[in-house]
Amino acid sequence: MKNYIISVDQSTSATKAVLFNDKCELVYRSTIPHEQYYPAPGWVEHDPEEIYANTLRAVRQVVESGNIEPDATCSIAITNQRETAVVWNRETGKPIYNAVVWQCQRGADICADLVSRGYSETIKSKSGLVIDPYFSASGMKWILDNVDGARELAGQDKLLAGTIDSWLLWKFTEGKVHATDYTNASRTLLFNIHTLDWDDELLSLFTIPRSMMPEAKPCDSIFGESTIQDIFPAPVVIAGMLGDSHGALAGQMCFEPGMGKSTYGTGSSVMVNIGETPVEASDGLVTSVGFAACGNVYYAFEGNIHCTGATIKWLEEQLQLIGSPLEVESLATSIPDNGGVYFVPAFAGLGAPWWDPHAKAMIHGMTLGTGKAHVVRAALEAIAYQVKDLVDLMTRQAGISLKELRVDGGPTRNHFLMQFQSDMLEATINRSGIEEASALGAVVMNGLARGIWKSMEEVATLRNTEQIISPQMDSETRERLYGEWNNAMQRVL
Repeated sequence: MKNYIISVDQSTSATKAVLFNDKCELVYRSTIPHEQYYPAPGWVEHDPEEIYANTLRAVRQVVESGNIEPDATCSIAITNQRETAVVWNRETGKPIYNAVVWQCQRGADICADLVSRGYSETIKSKSGLVIDPYFSASGMKWILDNVDGARELAGQDKLLAGTIDSWLLWKFTEGKVHATDYTNASRTLLFNIHTLDWDDELLSLFTIPRSMMPEAKPCDSIFGESTIQDIFPAPVVIAGMLGDSHGALAGQMCFEPGMGKSTYGTGSSVMVNIGETPVEASDGLVTSVGFAACGNVYYAFEGNIHCTGATIKWLEEQLQLIGSPLEVESLATSIPDNGGVYFVPAFAGLGAPWWDPHAKAMIHGMTLGTGKAHVVRAALEAIAYQVKDLVDLMTRQAGISLKELRVDGGPTRNHFLMQFQSDMLEATINRSGIEEASALGAVVMNGLARGIWKSMEEVATLRNTEQIISPQMDSETRERLYGEWNNAMQRVL
């Protein structure tokens, strides 16, 4: 009998239902975008009811068009945009306000107040996070403070709160299950990553009643069952749940400490598995639950780079040095080296480990002999330098070495970039043909929960490696180039 898993991937811009078989192969997918609401400058909202309706549509399309055999077993897994907060009435099943999206800045004053009162270290030591409206707690507090009657309803135990995964699970199970997983919980500012439970002091600081919060469980849990509003003739199991970046870590099979993933896009998200001890992160990084499976909890450092692929787009659209990103590699390899040119792409300030929001971009080291190939090559090299900055900070803080960096995203097709990345990190780059890494991570957790695979080692054998890239640069050259990068960075700072 065939075994299919439908992974619901509810992201910031759209909801996907992605059908996988039990060999972790993508079979079919459906994608439905949802509206973005901007009610005030810096505010971003989603309609939770629209997201749920789109989820039903996407799942139905997969069931009807995915050629699932009539006698096959189906189940549901969930991965989601992480910090977006929803508050709803447990009696009516209706949200009392739109979802406050992770991009929303309405909680800035709430966060600034806590910082001014000296709670930064307390909150970071317990939650692993920095006080910021990016995370869920200030959005939940804002809803309770600003929606008429919300505090009264909360006091009567009539309100529930959670991230999007909790909302979907509660709706799927018709209000029978209010739960989340450790990864989503660890992005709220309300969860103690040491005790793996909601923290009474953190809840009190944000004035959120514990009774509103979902039960937090390991990622490879069976969370419930449902017909998904009669899409299925009989109830199917809902198992496997984790936030989208954690899903990519698991989908890339980064199951061992020292294994990391980097998603190369407009910016880059870097996450490294640091093992079973939650080490406090350096300034600019955060510590979260990476994933929890097979009785173990693995923690991760995470950091984000503002401009990677965006730099290449700038070369194309603003400077018009290239006609398309496809030209970048041939230009970069048309010269033997960067000619002493270094490109610091601080178009939106600098993120970790530098953290200077006022920094401006700079191209350093140009002479009359500098051509566009040098500038383009320097832009590519800057992507690798920035990832190295972040990975070095993570591994140094955790006291581990990088075993391997597993990569995804469009720029990973650029062989020059991937080779230079490997050289700078002095580590193997593992590029897979993986599609929908976050959705696949939820599938992995579903399969472990349901016993399709008995261990992470077993499921890791299903990962399809497309290319292994090993470092080739000598240490003297690496140190000289990286030293010059740091020199350029200091000039920007």
